[in-house]
Amino acid sequence: MIKKATLVAPGLAVAGVAVFWGFVVSWQWTSVSPLTASLLIGAIAGNLGLIPSVCESGLKFVSRHVLRAGIVLLGFQLSFSEVSHLGSRGFLAVISVVTVTFFGTQYIARLLGVSPGLGLLTATGYSICGVSAISAMTGAVDGDEDDATYAIALVTLFGSISIFALPALGHLMNMGNVRFGMWAGSSVHDVAQVVATATTYSHQSLAPAVVVKLTRVILLAPLVAVYGYRHSQSKKHEEPHEHPHTGAQRVSLLPMFIAFFLIAVSVRTTGALSTDTLSNLKHIEKTFLALALVGLGAGVKIKKLRLLGSRPIILGVCSWALVLATSVITVRLIPLNL
Repeated sequence: MIKKATLVAPGLAVAGVAVFWGFVVSWQWTSVSPLTASLLIGAIAGNLGLIPSVCESGLKFVSRHVLRAGIVLLGFQLSFSEVSHLGSRGFLAVISVVTVTFFGTQYIARLLGVSPGLGLLTATGYSICGVSAISAMTGAVDGDEDDATYAIALVTLFGSISIFALPALGHLMNMGNVRFGMWAGSSVHDVAQVVATATTYSHQSLAPAVVVKLTRVILLAPLVAVYGYRHSQSKKHEEPHEHPHTGAQRVSLLPMFIAFFLIAVSVRTTGALSTDTLSNLKHIEKTFLALALVGLGAGVKIKKLRLLGSRPIILGVCSWALVLATSVITVRLIPLNL
């Protein structure tokens, strides 16, 4: 335990310093989210070689485990009653976006000759919640680490572009604050990216964006459960001698952090938590997500993106266009009495 703490400490310290400056940037320029600033600081420092190799373990820790903790804490900001406020059409719109993007991305991957593993993980990241969804699906289907890395690179790249591109497109289309928030929540990949995108457009866009986004996040649980079950069933039909090392591995049908997330939503729904408690949890959640984004940003190397080749990049562009178009069409169809 002490040895592990020693390994992650340098990376945690670097991430902490980056988050501090991310919040400083946000205080100076209120239009810039501290999450966005932390992501950019991590990406710039990582690509300029300013982060020592000894920090690698700690940055991986924050980008994976701290991120999941942040997702769980996000659950305390959403009650099941808030989801119902979307109405049946709003919920159907979220279902439509997830379904079209998930299966459409895999179809595009087959047309491009991209590996099924990369196609599945990219589809999961684009349709649900970016990096955390990719991590959950990778664990559920015993996915390839390289495929996961490439998928994370794609959702991080295009999710980051969305932070700046979507507000500009929203203004061109004269979108209202609530409708834009729903568009951002239904199309942008990671939760932190959704928050950054919505706040870039307007403060009034944040609430609907978060509600729609976390509704998508909830859909991760059944999706991962279905594919995890299919994977476990396929393993049963394989000959033991073909994969001698996989028999001892257990595939979790529901990743623990998703279960905790749903528990957090349930607790929030009861109304047992005070306003001060919820506010404190929100501050911790924002700090955790900012730490995670530093790690994610530092891990996205431009050199690695070049190694993806043209086909995965084309897949990323097509999937991004697909989720943006599907979500803007469905959101336009939702009647808003505002």
